[in-house]
Amino acid sequence: MIPIEYFLALSAILFSLGAYGALTRRNTIVVLMSIEIMLNAANINFVAFSSFFNDVRGQVFALFSIAIAAAEVAVGLAILLNLLKTRETIDLEDIHILRW
Repeated sequence: MIPIEYFLALSAILFSLGAYGALTRRNTIVVLMSIEIMLNAANINFVAFSSFFNDVRGQVFALFSIAIAAAEVAVGLAILLNLLKTRETIDLEDIHILRW
């Protein structure tokens, strides 16, 4: 069996890469992909601890998290397509329509 520390290290690396991408990039698609990487890192933690404690609840929670992430991506891409249609850009610095 693979030690849980390996899964936690992988999850920490993925979460750090996702946070770096979400905070430093200006392209909205890359920011959404970085957020998905961070959610997948959390799902790895859920499944690793679920396997470690021989409990199914972490895996079920990860499954719900994946479903919610898919819905989040669908809504995010719909908003981006609408902004691309109206403003002709998806650059985060140029989009001020959603602010007051």
